[in-house]
Amino acid sequence: MVSTINWPERFADIKREIVAATPDYERRLTESWNDLLQELDERTTEIADEGPNYIPQVHFQYLDTLVPEQLDDIRQKSSIIIHGVVDEDEAVSWKTSLEDFIKVNPHVKGFPEQDEQLFSLYWTQAQIQARAHPNVLKVSTWVNNLYRAKNGKKMGGVDLDVPLVYADRFCIRHPGVQLNVCPPHVDGGCIERWEDKNFRRYFADILSGNWRQHDPCELEGHLDAHASLYGRPGQRTFQGWLAVSEIAPTQGTLKVFPDVPLSNAYTILRPFFRPTVPLNSKDILDPKNWVFDILTPDFPGIQPRDSGWVCLQPTPDLHPHLRLQDTMTSIPKVKPGDLIFWHCDIIHSLGQEHISSYHSAVMYIPAVPQTLQNTAYVKRQAEAFLTGTNPSDFASDGMDPHKLDLALMQISFSL
Repeated sequence: MVSTINWPERFADIKREIVAATPDYERRLTESWNDLLQELDERTTEIADEGPNYIPQVHFQYLDTLVPEQLDDIRQKSSIIIHGVVDEDEAVSWKTSLEDFIKVNPHVKGFPEQDEQLFSLYWTQAQIQARAHPNVLKVSTWVNNLYRAKNGKKMGGVDLDVPLVYADRFCIRHPGVQLNVCPPHVDGGCIERWEDKNFRRYFADILSGNWRQHDPCELEGHLDAHASLYGRPGQRTFQGWLAVSEIAPTQGTLKVFPDVPLSNAYTILRPFFRPTVPLNSKDILDPKNWVFDILTPDFPGIQPRDSGWVCLQPTPDLHPHLRLQDTMTSIPKVKPGDLIFWHCDIIHSLGQEHISSYHSAVMYIPAVPQTLQNTAYVKRQAEAFLTGTNPSDFASDGMDPHKLDLALMQISFSL
C-alpha cells in the first residue's frame, strides 16, 4: 500500500515489540483479524440498515429503571440520547444568553474564521449554569458508572459517583452553511495507542488475538494510559453535548460509528495488516486479500503535525471494512434540554450540511469522574477561571484574558 506520509522507522519497531509478547503471534492475530472482518461485515450491515434508530435513547426519568441487558447494549453501541434532562425553556434561554454574549463581545474567537460557529468561550453564565445543573450532574454520574473495574477492584483516588466539572466550548451552527471541518476521527490518543506501554494494556486483548474480550468500559486501562505523549488533551469517559435547540439529522448534527468494541479492534489491528490488491479493488473487503505485516512502519489513519502526531482519522480508503460512508450514523432528533453522550474512543464526526431555517446549538459537557489525574486538572481549571484564561486543555485557543472581563463580571453577578 502506498503512503504519502514519511513514517518513522521506529514505528516498525513498535509493531514488532508489540507482537513479540504473543506466542505464535502471526497465526493468532491473523485468525483474530479474519474473525473480526466477518463480524464487521454483519454488524455494519445492521448499522446501515437501522440508521439513527440504532442509537439507544431513554428519558431522564427512566434512567434508573434500565436493566443490565440494556446497559450492556449502551456500552456496545457506545452512545446514548437522554431526553428531558433540563427543562426545555431553560435550555432555550441559555441559547439566547450565548447569542447575546457573542453580539456584545464581537472580539470573541470562533471557528471557522470566515463564519464563526464554534466559540472559544468557557466561562459564560449560561455554560456555568448548565454544567452545575443538578440533573446534568446526575446524568454525568450515571454515565460514568457505565465504566467498571475488573473483578470489582478498588482504585485509589477514583470515585465514579463524584462528577467533576470540565469546561469546554459551545457551537452554534448556521443554517444553509456546509462545513467540512470535522471528518471521522477518534479523540484521546493517536500513536500513543500503540507506543505507550500503559495504553497497550487497555488494548491487550485485541493485541493478543482475543478482540472479543476487549471491554472499552474497563476503567483501569484508562487510568494510567498516557493518551497525550504529544501535548493533547487527555480522555474523558464520555464526550457530551447538551442541546439548547432542536437538532435533527441533516442539521449539522453528530455522527458516530456506534460500536466501539468493533472499531477499537479494527483500528488497533489495522496497522498489522496490509492489502494485496489496490485500495479501489472490488475485492478489497475479502479477508483473503489481506496479509500480516510487521515490516512496514505504516500506521494508517494517524496524522503528523509539527513534531508529533495528532488524531486518529479512519477513512473509507484506509479502513474499508468499517464502511464509513454507510455506517457514520446521525444521532436521532433531539430537543433543547436533551443530553447526548458518546464514548471517548468512538469514531465521530459532524454532519457537513445544515439543512434548516434556524440555528442549531449545543454546549460541550463531557462526563468526567473523580480520579487523581482529573482532580489535579480541575484544580488548574479553577485557577484559569479565576484569572479569566482558557483551561489548560484549550490554552492554544489564544483568547486574550483581558477581553473576558465582561464574561467574568456576568458570572460574578450570578454567584
